[in-house]
Amino acid sequence: MVVPRSVHIAASECVADEIPLHLFNETLNATINYADRFQWSEYEQGLALGAFYWSYWASHVPGGLLAQRHGTKLIFGGANFLGSLVVLLVPFAIKYHLYAFLFLRVLQGSIMGVVCPSMHVMTAKWIPLNERSKFVSAYMGGSVGTAITYLLCAVIIHYYNWEAAFYTTSCIGIIWYCFWLYFAYDSPQQHPRISQEELKYILENTPAVASDIKSRPIPWKSILTSRPVWVCVIAHWGATWGFYTLLAQGPTYFSFIHGWDINMTGIIAGAPHILLMMFSYGFGVLSDWLLEKKKMSLTGIRKLSMFMCTVVQAIFTVGLGLSGCHSMLAVFFMITGTMMTGAISSGSIANLVDLSPNFGSILLGICGLIANGAGAISPLIVGLLTNGNQTIGQWRLVFLIAAANLAFGGIAYLIWGTADEQPWNRNVVYDAECGEELQKLKQSRNEIFDNIKCDTIEVKKLEKEKEANCVMK
Repeated sequence: MVVPRSVHIAASECVADEIPLHLFNETLNATINYADRFQWSEYEQGLALGAFYWSYWASHVPGGLLAQRHGTKLIFGGANFLGSLVVLLVPFAIKYHLYAFLFLRVLQGSIMGVVCPSMHVMTAKWIPLNERSKFVSAYMGGSVGTAITYLLCAVIIHYYNWEAAFYTTSCIGIIWYCFWLYFAYDSPQQHPRISQEELKYILENTPAVASDIKSRPIPWKSILTSRPVWVCVIAHWGATWGFYTLLAQGPTYFSFIHGWDINMTGIIAGAPHILLMMFSYGFGVLSDWLLEKKKMSLTGIRKLSMFMCTVVQAIFTVGLGLSGCHSMLAVFFMITGTMMTGAISSGSIANLVDLSPNFGSILLGICGLIANGAGAISPLIVGLLTNGNQTIGQWRLVFLIAAANLAFGGIAYLIWGTADEQPWNRNVVYDAECGEELQKLKQSRNEIFDNIKCDTIEVKKLEKEKEANCVMK
């Protein structure tokens, strides 16, 4: 689609050892057909790649607020639908002007920034504690989507054209939205096809979420001065820095230092996404099993997850920096290190719902707002260190900086992290009258269950709502 970036001979310090020189020269000197490609400079290509993230970070907190007020079904689904519609316009914008394309990417970033925070509202209402790690690993499904999209778009572009890749992915998103409208509901009580057994199980195994949360004031001061929240933010910052360095800069590293062509770097870019998702789900299953069997406390599980995601990943990142010209060793360290990121779904991401089921979406919005700054700063650091100086030594420094961020975030979480629900989550103080009513509801539930043997769902629902909404009068 655009003129490819040039590969400088600075990579020769490794290429000379591992790739026959005549093959490398043929790769560099191959005639490239620039027909139907846009003459974008290196700087303009950088703008095109980064424009999405200019606004992506800014919409995280608004996304959490919108989801809390209007529900996940509308906000999450609507954002994906609108994002898919924007993709339909991309080919026309590219042909018109670079700035038109940049505008669409900024617009798309602002829309898609609400997606991740909005999911926590639904997670708090639907997912029992002993299944939460496994479920939140589904957040990493985007990694599988990315890997599949790499492959799908390559096939489409090869057999058709680059415009068809945008049209196809846009249509897939729109079709997905139709299924979302049919299957997704904001709470178990709203779902028309849920079984009574499943509804009872969910209500009995999820922490109470206030039914009047839309109108309840947000305890901003308590949130912004909460040490557990800031520990999650710091850990998330380190994990994000490491992730962006390995996955976003990894292909550039292998291209310049190891002399790999675009096909090989494409494989390196796609493979970690699949492994990341597999590891994320597997670690989520393990975490839920440890909790269900009472092998570890919830706080212990969250700390183990973040240890894998940050400290262990930092070790592999250091290994990548020290791998020198050993290409296969470098590939192992990069893929394995990236895979460790999957543990974050059982760590700080799930931890935010533990801290506050009522305000989990807002917490994730704050976390994403700050942590995605690492995604913006990391490429700038890489550019400053390697621009015109593509050497093993400079890239080693890049990876050591990433490892330091990872280790700092992980150690902070190991020391101060906790999964205990915070006092400001419910923002309530029980009074005597309220406590008496709550006790009567519980008594009623027990009598119905013991004597009449009928369905206890409605009483359980009333009891949970009363417990969540009880406030000092």
